[in-house]
Amino acid sequence: MAKNGQTAGKAADCARCAPQPDTKKVEQPHKRALINRMRRIEGQMGGVLNMIEDDRYCVDILTQVSAIKAALDGVAIQILSSHARGCVRKAVLEDGGDEVMDELLGIVRKLIR
Repeated sequence: MAKNGQTAGKAADCARCAPQPDTKKVEQPHKRALINRMRRIEGQMGGVLNMIEDDRYCVDILTQVSAIKAALDGVAIQILSSHARGCVRKAVLEDGGDEVMDELLGIVRKLIR
């Protein structure tokens, strides 16, 4: 078994990354953790709103905005990783994965802008 139970996680990624026909709905393997992270980010955003309303110092607000961006990037990386280990791996094994690889590269381009 790989470090931190990665072997079991990879199997789960593939099993859950099986979209139903004609839908793009996929259950995230670490859904609860992702929801918790997004709720924390939501709280940070509320904090920034309060800082703006309270006329806080610009640099303090920008520091919090930077933290929010980093937290969102972390969520994106986690979802991208699950997608690559699940959906993309499955598509490559089944049919070469040309379409899903193009889709993956497109989203990576968007993420690095």
